[in-house]
Amino acid sequence: MRLGGVRFSIVSDAAWAPGLDTAGAWQAWAEKPYAIKGNGEAAVSAMPAMLRRRAGAMGKMALEAAYRCLDGRSGVPTVFCSRHGECTRSVELLEDLAQGQPLSPTSFSLSVHNAAAGLFSIARQDQASHAALAGGHSGVEHAVIEACGLLADGAAEVLLVVYDGVLPDVFHEFEDCQEQPFAWAWLMQAESAESGNGISLSWSGAGGDETHAVQPAPGSGRQPAGLDVLAFYLRRDRELVRMADARRWRWGRLA
Repeated sequence: MRLGGVRFSIVSDAAWAPGLDTAGAWQAWAEKPYAIKGNGEAAVSAMPAMLRRRAGAMGKMALEAAYRCLDGRSGVPTVFCSRHGECTRSVELLEDLAQGQPLSPTSFSLSVHNAAAGLFSIARQDQASHAALAGGHSGVEHAVIEACGLLADGAAEVLLVVYDGVLPDVFHEFEDCQEQPFAWAWLMQAESAESGNGISLSWSGAGGDETHAVQPAPGSGRQPAGLDVLAFYLRRDRELVRMADARRWRWGRLA
């Protein structure tokens, strides 16, 4: 049973991960996906140094993708989406607490889920709305729905930023996919024939053993959902179907 759907156009896009710093590198990865590894940090040269130093490695990835995609625009609402958020920083705070060490107010303020979105807003002195979502296995889909809701409410454009990183060692036994560091961003508009880059997302109920099953992209090796969606987009595939969180999510290409 079909429950709903949204359609939109992508005006521009950007992505960053350790070892994947150019559009060509990302296109090659999409054609033959592999596990992204490395500890490199994004430069985020567009952000003032004082604020840039506050961001962690994962936050810098998200900020780099956001700056590249937005390309100087202002007044654009943003939706940041990360399944795990700044969990590395949170674990460090909990370890300090367990050892009776004083907690860093700065680290605490940057451990919240909207830390990257807040830094982005402050650095650009931009008062446009921003949201930070964590939607489990279907976080990307819920973030797209949120962005399309903003477009339906009258926003001319919405910036979507999807990012995640490697989990701390203490969580490894609970991993249900091959967690990897990555960030990508789309500048979204309402569906437009002129853009030639339209995407549809529809959803319907799923049950039984399909509830948490995910159909990965070819060669993905159970990579995170965000990378499955990015590969679908970069390869210009006609369709991607994912089963997650009691829903059947169907991504499609409009042109």
